[in-house]
Amino acid sequence: MDLFDPAYFAVGDPHPVWAAMRERAPLHRRVLPDGRSFRSVTRYDDACRVLGDHRAFTSERGSVLTQLGVDDTSAGRMLVSTDPPRHGELRRPLNARLSARTLAAWEDRIREAVLRFLAPGFDGGDWDVAEGAYDLPMTVAGALLGIPEADWGELVRWTAMAAAPDDAKFRVRTGAATLAIAHHQLFEYFGAQVKLRRDQDEAGADLIGHLMSMTAGAAPLTDEEVVFNCYSILLGANATTPHTVSGTLLALAEDPAQLRRVLDEPQLLPRFVEEGLRWTSAANSFLRYAVADTELSGGRVEAGEAVAVWIGSANRDESVFADPYRFDIARVENRHIAFGHGPHYCLGATLARLTLRVLFEELFHRCTAIEVTGAPRHLASVFIAGLTSLPVRIR
Repeated sequence: MDLFDPAYFAVGDPHPVWAAMRERAPLHRRVLPDGRSFRSVTRYDDACRVLGDHRAFTSERGSVLTQLGVDDTSAGRMLVSTDPPRHGELRRPLNARLSARTLAAWEDRIREAVLRFLAPGFDGGDWDVAEGAYDLPMTVAGALLGIPEADWGELVRWTAMAAAPDDAKFRVRTGAATLAIAHHQLFEYFGAQVKLRRDQDEAGADLIGHLMSMTAGAAPLTDEEVVFNCYSILLGANATTPHTVSGTLLALAEDPAQLRRVLDEPQLLPRFVEEGLRWTSAANSFLRYAVADTELSGGRVEAGEAVAVWIGSANRDESVFADPYRFDIARVENRHIAFGHGPHYCLGATLARLTLRVLFEELFHRCTAIEVTGAPRHLASVFIAGLTSLPVRIR
């Protein structure tokens, strides 16, 4: 198997491999045919160390494994590719816009979006929940950003292409071509949005307007920084939540006892949401580069080496999670890192949790059983773990 190959995640199960790596090779080194190499970190404590210590492991040379060996042109300007203290300067003005208190006012809109998403599942026929889930986050993120609804469909497609350019569902000719097209379209789109608002001398009260008018440090953002961070926010919203939804429903379908329990004990819903996040670990991997020689549990990482942190592995670490291969909606000790760890902890975690809570509240009010009616199709991506197709029938 090859953890650098997106196709492996579409057809293979990485969990037995990760388990072996945690036990015998927790700092495995992989050399690619072209000479590039990276270390794989699979243990929970090591994952938290790499993600949490920006002085020892930088995100400014790239944060996605497919970028291996290619310096990130957005370094220092986009949240995900910027280290503290600059990262904090960019992040702090955005935190208030995505806080639990602020987002509480959006719950009714989220519920409306959730009910539209669930409607096809309640007509008695087969429903491809994975395919439908791709549009769900956009209905909230698009409104928060202030993007015209007519543009949402294209933006969903472009973010899916950027997150999984090698998947047959999204690929245009080659993975590299797909990624280039997606980046061009997304950056051009947000560039046009910013220019339009500048020309009209009206930034707006939405997130795009906030980025255009806020200061980071002692200076306002450049238009290029605004565009980079619009892209970052949208990709963060659209890339992971759909797969948490479909992956959690698949887990319930495979273990009806868990579904019966959450239906009988609705007070378990918050734990259920957290277990769904741990179980799916939709953000499959993050990339960092060692700034200095650093000791981890599996040995030494040398300065300059690339390090891939496998979130799905860390969230099944036997030393941290009791019975980690059991989907347990009543799990009490659940310190998962599905949203990352440290300075780059997901900016949209509160919004994602709110969306998932509302979605499963509405589903469980109407659902007594979930049946998978066709073969699940897994995403070909080293970055995102998820499904592109999951036909189900809701009773």
